[in-house]
Amino acid sequence: MYDRILVPLDGSELAESVLPHVETIARGCSAVEIVLLRVCDAPSILADYPEGNSRNWEKHVERMTANAQQQCNIYLGDVEKQLRDKGFNVKTASVLGKPAEEIVDYASKNGVDLIIMASHGRAGVSRWAYGSEADKVLRSSCVPVLLVKVPGCVTGF
Repeated sequence: MYDRILVPLDGSELAESVLPHVETIARGCSAVEIVLLRVCDAPSILADYPEGNSRNWEKHVERMTANAQQQCNIYLGDVEKQLRDKGFNVKTASVLGKPAEEIVDYASKNGVDLIIMASHGRAGVSRWAYGSEADKVLRSSCVPVLLVKVPGCVTGF
């Protein structure tokens, strides 16, 4: 039923708390592939180049963006290895952008059957202030989404 499972990770232990759930579901469904996705912020690039150096500016932007993408990828390698060592077929992907939008976009364009992600468990004012990427994914995705409450979750609205 769930051949391709997407697991968005942000580099935090809280986000990684979904991994035991991912392993159990992937085994139970005989999933073909687990995709680990990290969405990173695009680099802030100040426009401090002189006007006449537009060609250098473009190369500077390309280098900064490539560096941000590379840094985003480094973290995923460790998690990928852990899952591969347990016998899973794992793919990694990283993108720059807004997390919820990129997660939903990736799932819809890449044949994902299930998204499994952590809900950081914020409630009240902090949830309102920080927003919830998990809620945005849940509301926006046409792919089924399993939200896992992390340890230390606070009950409330």
